[in-house]
Amino acid sequence: MKSNRTTLSGQEEVNLYLSNLQHPFKAEVELLRSIILSADDRLKQRIKWNAPSFYFNKDLGAFNLRAKGYVQIIFVFYDGNMIESEGLLLGNWRDRREARFYSLEDIQNKTMQLTAFVQEWMKTID
Repeated sequence: MKSNRTTLSGQEEVNLYLSNLQHPFKAEVELLRSIILSADDRLKQRIKWNAPSFYFNKDLGAFNLRAKGYVQIIFVFYDGNMIESEGLLLGNWRDRREARFYSLEDIQNKTMQLTAFVQEWMKTID
């Protein structure tokens, strides 16, 4: 028996999720999503871990929408391919770093650094 359920693409799934999202940093999440996806056209998106996430052949990062007072993105690094970006990435975990964004202005101030980081990060994924 065939299902009538329509399968959404990752982008459609994230668009639907964000259209229904009630979050104090919704505008910031949408802007960050746009910047990250624009940095490398190989990046794909979907909802994973109950939030918009990014992948290319494997899981690469996701928003943590439970953080309070800022938007948090967790970036995953594989095979010891850690990249540091002073002033952007925080933490000292073996396989991931986080970035925090406190406002639209903060994101605008970090756009070039975030774009450069994503482009460098994607070089480690090939």
